[in-house]
Amino acid sequence: MASSMSILVLLFASLLLWSYFSFAKAQGGGSQPIVSGLSWTYYDSSCPKLESTVRKQLKKVFKNDIGQAAGLLRLHFHDCFVQGCDGSVLLDGSASGPSEQGAPPNLSLRAEAFRIINNLRRRVHDKCGRVVSCADILTLAARDAVFLSGGPDYEVPLGRRDGLNFATTAATLANLPPPSSNTTALLTSLATKNFTATDVVALSGGHTIGISHCTSFTDRLYPAQDPTMDKSFAKNLKTTCPTANSNNTTVLDIRSPNTFDNKYYVDLMNRQGLFTSDQDLYTDSRTRGIVTGFAVNQTLFFEKFVNAMVKMSQLNVLTGGEGEVRGNCSARNSDNVVLVISSLAAGEKKEALSGY
Repeated sequence: MASSMSILVLLFASLLLWSYFSFAKAQGGGSQPIVSGLSWTYYDSSCPKLESTVRKQLKKVFKNDIGQAAGLLRLHFHDCFVQGCDGSVLLDGSASGPSEQGAPPNLSLRAEAFRIINNLRRRVHDKCGRVVSCADILTLAARDAVFLSGGPDYEVPLGRRDGLNFATTAATLANLPPPSSNTTALLTSLATKNFTATDVVALSGGHTIGISHCTSFTDRLYPAQDPTMDKSFAKNLKTTCPTANSNNTTVLDIRSPNTFDNKYYVDLMNRQGLFTSDQDLYTDSRTRGIVTGFAVNQTLFFEKFVNAMVKMSQLNVLTGGEGEVRGNCSARNSDNVVLVISSLAAGEKKEALSGY
């Protein structure tokens, strides 16, 4: 009898554990619901090695240059915030209009990030055929950029389709708050996308990795120093950026610039945030407590960051029969056909069929 009871207890415990982990996976490690058309298991049958293919290649990329992690994360942000996570930021311009890449907020996106995404697309499509969208590949690349630079690992729902249209420059400017924005502007802008104050502070933590051009923050140094900036920090920045229009760059997080951690929030508490949009999160009473909480508790930051990222990755996604799955991330399939025909006519058959 005792033996039978032990077996029952073990079976019951196993069932509870199975239920817990199934629920955790279904929540993507957080509490965000998923929109209709996306799934946690979308490519399990059609491209089972998708995630391992992406991560394996990115490990090689980041071993050579960890700075590319920030570039991929930022590319994902700039794609999702404008007209949804549809890969439209990846498109080059065409006869139908200029690309989003020409809009002022996107001019500093890393050229190498675009090449990395198209390289991942080629590797994935070589393994599985053209079933995985560029929007999904970018989403996975951003997730792996976070994890492989020291941040949390988490599930992301998949099944996005690639967009057919560019966002206008006006739409890009309206949906990407500049680094000179204060907290009110950030909260107001992101509230239209259903982000809470906690989401906004957590997503800002993406600035724990990466670099910035001087022109994005020298308004805090010249002609007069921003009083909310630490004096020693300002002095060092003036050495890097001797003039307001200097072309130099500096790191976003002075404590651990290449590691995804919570040190960005420690920077803010020490008045060492680079942008107005960063430092004002600590100055503003509505978000100061959130910043402090993340600064003293990295686990809490990671949890809230994952929740916000999963939410962001589902903004206005195309699913089902909407959009397309591009054969080249930088061109719509209709545009790519025109390019191939033109190249063939020019006698460049080999290059045209390569998809680049």
